[in-house]
Amino acid sequence: MTMLLRKVWESVSNITCSTGESSTRQTRTGCSSLLPLPSSSSLGVFDHLPYDILMKIMRLIGPNETARMSLVSKSWRSFLSDDCLWIYFLQNQIEPWDSTFFAETMLRSGYPIRTFSTNMTELSYMYIYGQRAQVPGSVIIDGGSGYCKFGWSKYASPSGKSATFLEFGNIESPLYSRMRHFFTTIYSRMQVKPSAQPIVVSLPLCHYDDTENAKASRRQLKECIYQVLFDMNVPAVCAMNQATLALYAARRTSGIVVNIGFQATSVVPILNGKVMRKVGVEVIGLGALKLTAFLKSQLQQNNINFESLYTVRTLKEKLCYVAADYKTEKLKETQASMEVSGEGLFILGEERFQTGEILFQPRLAGLQTMGLDQAVALCMDHCYDAELGDDSWFKTVILAGGTACIPGLAERLEKELHELLPAPISNGIRVIPPPNGADTAWFGAKLISNISSFPRSWCMTKKQFRRKNRFSILR
Repeated sequence: MTMLLRKVWESVSNITCSTGESSTRQTRTGCSSLLPLPSSSSLGVFDHLPYDILMKIMRLIGPNETARMSLVSKSWRSFLSDDCLWIYFLQNQIEPWDSTFFAETMLRSGYPIRTFSTNMTELSYMYIYGQRAQVPGSVIIDGGSGYCKFGWSKYASPSGKSATFLEFGNIESPLYSRMRHFFTTIYSRMQVKPSAQPIVVSLPLCHYDDTENAKASRRQLKECIYQVLFDMNVPAVCAMNQATLALYAARRTSGIVVNIGFQATSVVPILNGKVMRKVGVEVIGLGALKLTAFLKSQLQQNNINFESLYTVRTLKEKLCYVAADYKTEKLKETQASMEVSGEGLFILGEERFQTGEILFQPRLAGLQTMGLDQAVALCMDHCYDAELGDDSWFKTVILAGGTACIPGLAERLEKELHELLPAPISNGIRVIPPPNGADTAWFGAKLISNISSFPRSWCMTKKQFRRKNRFSILR
C-alpha cells in the first residue's frame, strides 16, 4: 500500500487539492471528481487524503480489492459505493459502456420490456457490477439463415460457424432428431457439457404472418428447441427471434428491423421488444443468394472467369456497393480490382453497383417483387395507420444480415424513404447499418447474456417448461 500511495502521489503531484475547496470538476459521466467526505465518516489513516486521490487509489487497485475494502467498515462501504467509481470499472470492461448502460436500464426486468426506463437513481452500480461478475458464461447460437454462428457470451465474437439447424442433417428426418443432432454437434465443437451453462438461441425469421397456421409453426419450432435442450440437461434456455436481438444490439427496444437473409428479406416492426405481426411483417423474395447469382451472371456476360461461387461472394463482399443515385453512378468511372488467392486479379466496373441496385430495382435481375424501399415504406405506412402511440417508435430502421453490410445501403434506403413517404411519416426517419456486421443478432444475444439479472429474467428452466406444457394440456 505504501508503494501504491507513493505512485498515486507522484501521478497527481501537479494537482493542487484541498478538502475545503468549493469548486469541483465534472467527469464525462457527470460525476464530481473532487468532493469532501461526509464529516461523520472516518476512513482511519486515509481521512487526510483528498477525495479524488482516494478515488485514484481505488481505480488503481481495481474492483475486486475495492469490493473487499468495502467490507472493512460502514464508512468504507459508504465511501466505496460511489456510483462514479463503479461506472468507471464498468466502462473499462470488454462490453462497450453504451451497451452496458442500455442493457441495465432497459432490459434488466426481462420480457416484456417495460415502456419506461429504470430510474437511474434507483440503480446501484456497485451492485450491478457485482451481479454482472457473477453471471455465468452462456452458450450463444445464432440460427442464421445462411449459416449459424456460435460461441461463448464472454468471448469478443462468435468462435465458429455451421449449417443452420433448419438445414442440418437429413431434412426428411423428424424435426426433433435433426435438432438433437445439431445441438449435440455444436456442444461437441465447443467442447462443453450442455449441463454446464445456460444457452441463448436466436430463431430464424420464418412463418412471418399472424395466421393460426403460422403461429402454430412458430410455436412448434420453439417448443422443439426447448424440449431438445432440456432433454440434454441444459439448465436454462432463452429462445428469441433474430430481429429482436438485432434491435437490442443497436441499443433500441422499438423500431423496424430489415433483415436481409439468405433467401429472403424481412421487414419486421417491433414495439417494446414485441414483433407487431398484426401491423404486418413484409417479406420480399430477395436475399443474399439472389445478389450473388446476379453478380455471377454479370461476370459471365462480361467473360470474367471464376472457379467457384465462393469467389463471386468474395467479390460481392469486397467490391460491391449501393449507389446514392443509380443513373448518376452509371456516368462515373467505377472500376476497382482485387486479388483472389489462386485465381488472380479481378477488375469490376458497373457490376460493383448494379449488384446492390437489384435491392431497389429487382426487375434488373428479372424478379417480380417490390423493392426494399417499397417494402419498408409499406411497413411504415401500416405502423402509422395502427396509431400505437408516439409515431417515433417505427422511424428508426436497423439493418441486419451480412448482405446489409454493403456500403451505401443505409444512406440510399434513407434517401428513398424520404422520397416515397409523406412528411408526417418520413420526418425523423433514420436508417442504421448493422451495428455488428453479419454477427449483429449474435451480439444482441451476448448483450442479454451479460445482463446482471441473467439468466433468471430472460430464460426458461426445465421446471417452468414442464409446468407451462402441463397448463396448456389442462386448458
